[in-house]
Amino acid sequence: MTSDDTGAPVPYMERTRNYYRALGYDNDYVWAHFDDAPFAPFTKRLSEARIGLVTTAGPPDRSNRDAKGRKQVWSGDVNAPPRTFDTDLAWDKEATHTDDRETFLPTEAMKSLVAAGVVGSLAPRFHGAPTDYSHAKTLTHDAPEILARLREDGADAALLTAL
Repeated sequence: MTSDDTGAPVPYMERTRNYYRALGYDNDYVWAHFDDAPFAPFTKRLSEARIGLVTTAGPPDRSNRDAKGRKQVWSGDVNAPPRTFDTDLAWDKEATHTDDRETFLPTEAMKSLVAAGVVGSLAPRFHGAPTDYSHAKTLTHDAPEILARLREDGADAALLTAL
């Protein structure tokens, strides 16, 4: 996404801070961060790798809620991705839209890369990461659950896309 016709990137984090200030919040939003990122060097050729997709969008029927209404990790078939639910998420609805699912769950683009031999294969499922704004829940519950599902799918790497 660019901020104008010059192609300059949108200063997303600054815009988000300004947005929250305009809503009357006294403190800036504290972005989740990890001092020790659990990443490893990628040693496979991309053309031999299976890639899993992870998005922050939710299912259209809100079926990823537990009995208390809290969002949970969810998964779906990459060959039949639904129109995802996004209206309860905070994003700049004046500057952009979510009508193009490929921008935050690029199943067709990834299938094209597989067909072209750029990517080895696509994992059979995509996974949804809840947006509860809880660093602790993400770290201790959601991220390990998504990792377990990606491993079940035989994914070598994951492409994370945010709504």
